[in-house]
Amino acid sequence: MSNGRAGELFEELLEVVATLRGEKGCPWDKEQTRETLKPLMVEELYEALDAIDQKDEVRLKEELGDMLLHIVFHAQIGKENHTFTIEEVLEYLIYKMKRRHPHVFGEAKVKDVDTVLLNWEKIKEEERREAGMLSTLPRGLPALLRAQAVGERASRVGFDWRAPEEVEKKVEEEWGEFKEAWKSKDPQKMEEEWGDLVFALVNLARHLNIQAEEALQGANNRFTERFGFIEKEIKEQGRELCSVTLEEMDVLWEKAKEKLAPEKR
Repeated sequence: MSNGRAGELFEELLEVVATLRGEKGCPWDKEQTRETLKPLMVEELYEALDAIDQKDEVRLKEELGDMLLHIVFHAQIGKENHTFTIEEVLEYLIYKMKRRHPHVFGEAKVKDVDTVLLNWEKIKEEERREAGMLSTLPRGLPALLRAQAVGERASRVGFDWRAPEEVEKKVEEEWGEFKEAWKSKDPQKMEEEWGDLVFALVNLARHLNIQAEEALQGANNRFTERFGFIEKEIKEQGRELCSVTLEEMDVLWEKAKEKLAPEKR
């Protein structure tokens, strides 16, 4: 597809959304606000991520369209409120990408990815001015994603452990502190120390090139799949789940692990 055709389709999308929000548009679309769209935006993002995980290119194409719709929708609201337009969104995005890639669009020289990331943070720091480099991370990010991003940003300016073995010691230290809090029966202290322990584990994952959010989602998926196997087995026996002993479920759990192992799927 040529850039001209893409531009024509983008203009048509803008017109479609403006019509939906217009006087003779759709009642549902007209009553939407930035606040009502927030949960829908999050849902669309995770649907796109799921399509990536499933390696479903057709579905990903559809989900990216849904994400683009939200961008255009918010721009239309901005136009109606006289706060900003889609043109301003695009202008700032283009400006920002060129500014943050002086090694591509300017005269800067870089030798590797680490240098690119360091330059990126220096440029963003100039843009943020008084705001801190971590304070600009959205507080609404899923906790594991935010923890990994916090560690990555701090690492870019040298505030990091030098090797996974050093992080391992920190994990062991936090585990000891959590056990002490557990013994104290202090709910607030237990929560704080548990959070510190998980944060240390996320940083260990980062040093091992493991995406913490994806790793935990993988664990969630495996547990769900295996537990579903247990439910199916028990149902086929004509029994209720609540009537099965823990020992019986453990046996079925091991059977599920063997049967659902990736190499046997």
